[in-house]
Amino acid sequence: MNKQEQRHIFESIIEQHKGILFKVARTYCPDEADRQDLIQEMMIQIWQSVHKYNDQYKITTWLYRISLNVAISYYRKNSTRTKKFTDLNEQMMEIPVEDKSENEKQLNLLEQFISELKEIDKALMILYLEDKSHTEIAEILGMSISNVGTKVGRIKEKLKTRFAQLKS
Repeated sequence: MNKQEQRHIFESIIEQHKGILFKVARTYCPDEADRQDLIQEMMIQIWQSVHKYNDQYKITTWLYRISLNVAISYYRKNSTRTKKFTDLNEQMMEIPVEDKSENEKQLNLLEQFISELKEIDKALMILYLEDKSHTEIAEILGMSISNVGTKVGRIKEKLKTRFAQLKS
């Protein structure tokens, strides 16, 4: 079997039976990122084994065998890492959470509003909040000093409006 035939068979198998891969991955990996990694590992193993497929067995049996073997190996390799993360998260949950002060809430909102700005506006506000002068900001961002002042003023108005909308 040449590479083109192998590729065609592989793509056909994956397209027709991808549900098997997703089902196995969902069973072994509750985390989406891990699940995607596991599916990729399964696909690599299927690609490497497609030329060995014996058609006396059902394709689904062969796919389950490969998928489950990969998933079990993957689970064993990652169970230690997952256990450490789980333990850490459980310990963190035991820490008493104090009510956030009003200032802290306002700062969190400000960070959120800034994160929603355009890229250049985010940069401007970060520098402005770092107490950089308009001259320094202009030099860093390659703008005129008057443009920095105008943009900072507009952004501050935009942020004030966002805070005012929350209060009403």
